[in-house]
Amino acid sequence: MADFHGFPVAALDFYDDLEMDNTKSFWEAHKGVYNESVKAPMVALTDALAQEFGAAKVFRPYRDVRFAKDKTPYKTHQGAFVGVGPATGWYVEVAAPGVRVGGGVYEASGPHLARLREAMAEEKTGKVVQRILRDLERGGFELAGERLKTVPRGYDKEHPRIELLKMKTVLGMRSYGFEPFVHTAELLDRVREDWRRLRPLVTWLGDAIAE
Repeated sequence: MADFHGFPVAALDFYDDLEMDNTKSFWEAHKGVYNESVKAPMVALTDALAQEFGAAKVFRPYRDVRFAKDKTPYKTHQGAFVGVGPATGWYVEVAAPGVRVGGGVYEASGPHLARLREAMAEEKTGKVVQRILRDLERGGFELAGERLKTVPRGYDKEHPRIELLKMKTVLGMRSYGFEPFVHTAELLDRVREDWRRLRPLVTWLGDAIAE
C-alpha cells in the first residue's frame, strides 16, 4: 500500500484543463497525469482510511452519457465513497475547486425514503438527528441535499420537523478548497477527523433506511 502525501497541484490543474477541453484527445494526452496525480493519491488516501471506515469505491472517471443531453465523456472530479448501507456512507472528492468531504445519504426513494421520513417524524429518533445536524452545522459543516418545495404527502405542515421531512437526501459537507494542507499528508488526518465527526449522521441514516 502506497503512502499518502496529499494531492499535488497537478491534480487540480488537470481538472481545470479538463473543464475547458473535455475530449478524448485531451484525456489520452494527459492520462498519465490523471493516473499519477489524481487516481494514485485517491487510492492511497482511501486505503489509509479503510481499516477504520471500510473499503472505498473509487469511481471511474467516465460519464454515462447514454441518456444525457451533456455528452462530454469525462467527469470533472474524482470521488470515492465508503458505503454502510443503501446510498449511505462517507465521501471524498478532488476537483478544480479543491478537495471536499462529506457523509450522509445521497439517494433515497420508495421504501428507503419512507423509512427515512418515519424515523425523522418519530419524536425520539427525530430529535436525535436534529441534534446531530445542529452539531455538524456548528462544527462548520454545510447541510446539503435534495429538498421538496412542498410538504411530503401524509405529513402535517405544522409538524415540528417539517423542514427536515422535506429532505429527500441528507448530506453533511465540508470544503477544504485550495488550503495548502490538501497537498500534504495532513489531508489524511483532516479527512479522518471529519469522517469521525460525520459518523453519528452516517450511522443514524444507515439505521433509519435499513430494512
